[in-house]
Amino acid sequence: MTEEQTRPKIDDSVAHSARMWNYWLGGRDFYEVDRQAGDRIRELHPGILDYARADRAFLGRAVRHLTGEAGIRQFLDIGTGLPTADNTHEVAQRVAPESRIVYVDNDPLVLAHARALLTSTSEGVTDYIDADLHAPEAILREAERTLDFSRPVAVMLLGIAMFVNDDAQARDVVRRLMEAVPSGSYLALSHTITAPGLDDVDEAVRFWNSVGTPKLKQRTPEEVEGFFDGLELLEPGVVSCSRWRPEATPWGEPDEVAFYCGVARKP
Repeated sequence: MTEEQTRPKIDDSVAHSARMWNYWLGGRDFYEVDRQAGDRIRELHPGILDYARADRAFLGRAVRHLTGEAGIRQFLDIGTGLPTADNTHEVAQRVAPESRIVYVDNDPLVLAHARALLTSTSEGVTDYIDADLHAPEAILREAERTLDFSRPVAVMLLGIAMFVNDDAQARDVVRRLMEAVPSGSYLALSHTITAPGLDDVDEAVRFWNSVGTPKLKQRTPEEVEGFFDGLELLEPGVVSCSRWRPEATPWGEPDEVAFYCGVARKP
């Protein structure tokens, strides 16, 4: 059987989160079904574009801090999504060219574009694993080909834990990943939230879960903070992605988005 025959098929009849995120970020790797779903979600909740941009900006700030200030040189980026500008390896290797990055996703379109994620400085390494967050042991086993788990690793879970619908399972997956990395490692996580006054967000999520894949689970800010149990949260704690150590501007603090994040160190 050829590689082409064994490669998972891309279903262009159902909207997919990775492709819709790409559409919102101005990319070109989406289908008409993703555009239609994305436009409908923007009608229900116009601020969704701000989520996508805030989460992407958080990735850049978090990776720059982890590389430049915390001295991290290894990243396990799970839920990679489609390649855009300033992917994790580009940000990290700009600061520390010797950084090693392993990307993980299980979407066939992301796999098809994985070569764009495998560019690297000559001093560093990038790799891609086709795997599912629901199977953390498989991810860790494959990642060991590239990462040294006796040295600190930054586990990046941006906008991905929300696709594990069972609360206990989601917390367990994060716990198992963090148990596998040594003291001095970090967790960076972002997650959509639900809270009083966010009816438009809730409606947009209900629409997405009726037409798209994978289904997502909103959690309260307190539940998102629970993913960091046993870890040392960096300031400012679990906050809107737009407000995690934003660059100073003349316009003051940025508006909140209903997408929360945090970065924490394993003691």
